[in-house]
Amino acid sequence: MHLRILGCSGGIGGANRTTSFLINDSILIDAGTGVGDLSFTALTRIEHIFLTHAHLDHIACLPMLVDTIMGSRSTPLNVYASEATLNVLKKHIFNWAVWPDFNKIPHHDAPFMRYITLDVGQSCTIEKCTITALPAVHTVPAVGYQLDSGKNSVIFSGDSVCNVAFWDIVNATDNLSHLIIETAFSNREYELANAAKHFCPLTLLEQLKNLSRPCQVLVTHLKPADSELTMQEILRDNLHLTISRLEQNQVIHF
Repeated sequence: MHLRILGCSGGIGGANRTTSFLINDSILIDAGTGVGDLSFTALTRIEHIFLTHAHLDHIACLPMLVDTIMGSRSTPLNVYASEATLNVLKKHIFNWAVWPDFNKIPHHDAPFMRYITLDVGQSCTIEKCTITALPAVHTVPAVGYQLDSGKNSVIFSGDSVCNVAFWDIVNATDNLSHLIIETAFSNREYELANAAKHFCPLTLLEQLKNLSRPCQVLVTHLKPADSELTMQEILRDNLHLTISRLEQNQVIHF
């Protein structure tokens, strides 16, 4: 399996793209602005989209993606998320006021897009990759994901100030190779990070003390204004872990 990072920034501008990861050619984890850099042919190969939550930086390209490829598909695009996240999409995005309801057209028995509920603890296997929804704590209902090829696992925290249940799963994952974990703000915005339920370096490193299994730790969701400062603070105070910045267009083999 290979995981291509289409976007991993906490904002836009210049080369910055928001969260979206592509597994092989057909599975997306989140649908942020990074999706927009794919060719039309690459877009048509996407069959499954797993959303961590409904914040705009993680779903921004979903409406345009469905609209772009609908005439080139004979089967629905599958959108997986928690029941709470799917309800937000139905009520606030695909509601005919903001965007057409592609779950109902061209016909409710044969829609362009299909919703599939995947709540915490549930898994599905696609192309030999088992994707499991993990607990997350954010300002809205959210999940992380474990991506398991059988050989190795990549765990993505999603947007979350992590919790005991999350670390229990991480530490029980025998084939863990990579942990992708968010840190949105620098330490000078500690209060804002707490209010927004994002990590800053102080809280990230405190949480990483719970990590008892060796793996590559990759930091994502850095806000563009302070991305360099935030990474400097993480690397300055890190004592023993292998930590680096997740990079756009990086490919992780697992």
